[in-house]
Amino acid sequence: MANHKSALKRIRSNEAKRLRNRYQLKTTRTYIKRLRTAENKEEAEKMLPEVFSMIDKLAKRNIIHKNKAANNKSKLAKHVASL
Repeated sequence: MANHKSALKRIRSNEAKRLRNRYQLKTTRTYIKRLRTAENKEEAEKMLPEVFSMIDKLAKRNIIHKNKAANNKSKLAKHVASL
């Protein structure tokens, strides 16, 4: 167990950040799945900038690696173009 007040605070803040990161990652994955299952090209093209923005935010906050973000965006763009 932590011996210092600052260590206890760090534990609390780390847990809050972990939960926030998990929520943002899960939400983004849900949007990616919705985009992949979209049948209508216009609908998918409308969703694409929103999903790209979410992926960029995750990469900026180091929740996912920047190369993973780039790969995801590339695959999604390719998928939407093929609809």
